[in-house]
Amino acid sequence: MRAPRAYAIGYLKDAEVGPEIAEYIRRIEATMAPYGGRYLVHGGQLIGHEGTWDGDIVILEFPDLARAQEWYGSPAYQAILPLRTEHSTSMVALVEGVPDGHRAIDKLSRPLPNQGAPAGPPGGPASRDAAGMPAM
Repeated sequence: MRAPRAYAIGYLKDAEVGPEIAEYIRRIEATMAPYGGRYLVHGGQLIGHEGTWDGDIVILEFPDLARAQEWYGSPAYQAILPLRTEHSTSMVALVEGVPDGHRAIDKLSRPLPNQGAPAGPPGGPASRDAAGMPAM
């Protein structure tokens, strides 16, 4: 069984579109290629349904979380990173995807953090997130 794919998710706003951001855009794909990275979303039309979405979303896909981490820490990417971070407000996270065939209910078959027992039936107290809201 192969490891789940992984994603670099970026939320960017207040970008100063100028020579530095243009240089970042010109160079980023070459930094991703050795790690199997590719664009899935690059600032496309966004229709927000909850909360304030006043920026752009970027989603990159990698073969697995290890490759995504290697890319982010690579000398090639670190060399261009200031071109973005010094000319925009942004957040970036790396996240592991789900395996093929995943279903939401599969989350309930694993122990929750800091607990040794499975989560229990949907809607029970153990199926709530840290804020006390029902888990999705």
